[in-house]
Amino acid sequence: MLSTAEKIIFFLASLATIYATWKAIDRLVRIIGRGTGQLDWGLARKRLWSVLGKMVILKPTFNFRVGVSLAHLLIAWGFMYYMLVNLGDVLQGYIPGFRFLGDGLIGGIYRLGADILTVTLLVSLIILLFRRFILKPSDLTTRKTTLLHPKARSGILRDSAIVGVFVILHVGSRFLGESFTIAREGKDVWQPFATALSTLWVGWSGLEFAQHVAFWMALGLIMLFIVYFPYSKHIHIFFSALNFLLKPERRSIGELTKIDFDDESLEQFGASQIDQLSKIQLMDAYACIMCFRCQDVCPAYNTGKLLSPAALEINKRYFFNEEGTKFANGESSHQSLIEFAIPLEAVWACTSCGACVDICPVNNEPMRDILDIRRSLVLMDNQFPTQFQTAFRGMERTKNPWGVPPSERMNWAKGLDVPTIEKNPHPDILWWVGCAPATDVQAQKTARAFAKILKMAGVNYAVLGQAEQCTGDSARRAGKEDLFFELALGNVEILNEVKPKRIVTTCPHCLHTLKNEYPAYGGNYEVIHHSQLINELQAQGKLKANPAAAKEKITYHDPCYLTRHNDIAHEPRSVLESANVEIVEMDRKKEKTFCCGAGGGQAWKEEEHGDERVSANRFREVQASGADSLAVGCPFCMMMMVDAAKDANSPIKIRDIAEIVLENIESQA
Repeated sequence: MLSTAEKIIFFLASLATIYATWKAIDRLVRIIGRGTGQLDWGLARKRLWSVLGKMVILKPTFNFRVGVSLAHLLIAWGFMYYMLVNLGDVLQGYIPGFRFLGDGLIGGIYRLGADILTVTLLVSLIILLFRRFILKPSDLTTRKTTLLHPKARSGILRDSAIVGVFVILHVGSRFLGESFTIAREGKDVWQPFATALSTLWVGWSGLEFAQHVAFWMALGLIMLFIVYFPYSKHIHIFFSALNFLLKPERRSIGELTKIDFDDESLEQFGASQIDQLSKIQLMDAYACIMCFRCQDVCPAYNTGKLLSPAALEINKRYFFNEEGTKFANGESSHQSLIEFAIPLEAVWACTSCGACVDICPVNNEPMRDILDIRRSLVLMDNQFPTQFQTAFRGMERTKNPWGVPPSERMNWAKGLDVPTIEKNPHPDILWWVGCAPATDVQAQKTARAFAKILKMAGVNYAVLGQAEQCTGDSARRAGKEDLFFELALGNVEILNEVKPKRIVTTCPHCLHTLKNEYPAYGGNYEVIHHSQLINELQAQGKLKANPAAAKEKITYHDPCYLTRHNDIAHEPRSVLESANVEIVEMDRKKEKTFCCGAGGGQAWKEEEHGDERVSANRFREVQASGADSLAVGCPFCMMMMVDAAKDANSPIKIRDIAEIVLENIESQA
């Protein structure tokens, strides 16, 4: 189809495209290379097929905005298919009389796929462009108070417009070109849409010239687009796949990287500059779709605070857009992360709930950046909210954030026959009680209820008693990594002496730390939540509910560290159902639960400035459920919800799962 001159021009243009694209890719590689650590390409080999399947159906996008995700999927399918289509069109342009994949069944199916996906791609893209530029939904931007690179507010829209126009012109021109060919050569049953359009051109004398124009509009534009592509936000198409292939293996989305304080060669703890983030964290900036989904589910942002996990990733990306060449060449940034990526106030607003990580369709982890920044602020600059000092001092001196001496650690168990490990050195279950029952009245009720349940069920268990100390979760999430390191080593030493068969805890934060964080320190244990153990006991017939008891309408609040961080959502509900209660669900439930506001060390400080407390936002949802009572499975959630209920002057009863089960069992007498 192409003339000799056109073939030469196309070939030279292709060489120029390859060179310019290679230079852009080399820049990307050198930018990411400035990060710390190494990428484990061995992971890619293990995950390749699962990631390919994930990318073909874009499964992660359907966690949110289902209609938009479907349109995105159709565009992605068309984009993928057009890699084959473009190859076929180039070959047909260069080889006279050549028909890509032939005129038989295979060639027909290929053309049918191209015809259908062309139309669905164009329609879907027009819908999304209409949504973005005409409807202008609020979930595709951020508040003016959010720290966002000045060029990003207009740049994101401009980038979307450029890419949208490129794709429409590329795909639309190719579609027109096929209709011109059909108008010249006759109807093609395998291309119904292009054939329908071709009826407009039948008999037109300029068809051959139009075919050439369509070819150059389609394939000439795509060469320009390929050069632009590495600089646009749509490079996420490739980096999202790399993210899924190369993210380190973790036991939980909340598991943090170990800092070995015995290594005297370490000079930097955490990250204050962008090159102190890991390579995979730098890749997050390029994988980001700038869809603001993480912002939509962030409890801090939703309650009017300055934190936007989306803005953090976008700011990193725009830093690379502006300073990437210098950065790639080894120059240091003249700004710290808290100056251009995320403000200091926003750093301390994060509850480490993991919602941003869970919802991200490209496997980004902005929460991890924030916690690394906290580490640097605390360990390198000794800069943190002064309210943390009390908790830190308590963990240092008495091994718990409340500052309660070890001699009072068992006060909660007075009047109960709770065996310690000294009295029962070989239990089937080691109960890690946690710090909260030592001081908090509500947590003591939970502990006492659970102790009675264990006795009723005849469980062979023991507690550590005065030897138990804080797991260090709050210290680690607050950035006080050296304190966590000390507590972790001490606890692992104690537990490895005890050699527990299984550990049960009523606190999801203790569960997460013992189960997911301690293996890096030499502690590998089977750890379960008390709702899981109660569920087992109910299934074994050791705890029987009274069917005659009045049914209570209860809604259940999923703790972030239980459900999102550790994928435990079924057992608490099963326990409540077996306790003969009626469960009414809140809209934000299971892995989409909304934080109580206590995580990330927030329990030990005042919330950052915002429109409302995180707990107040959540409690309104509790009230909207119409439930008489709220069931929780975490002492921190209990504290936050009780305070929220008092502030709202609400009569809703708030109890732990264990309390509800015990009440039902006791009513059998």
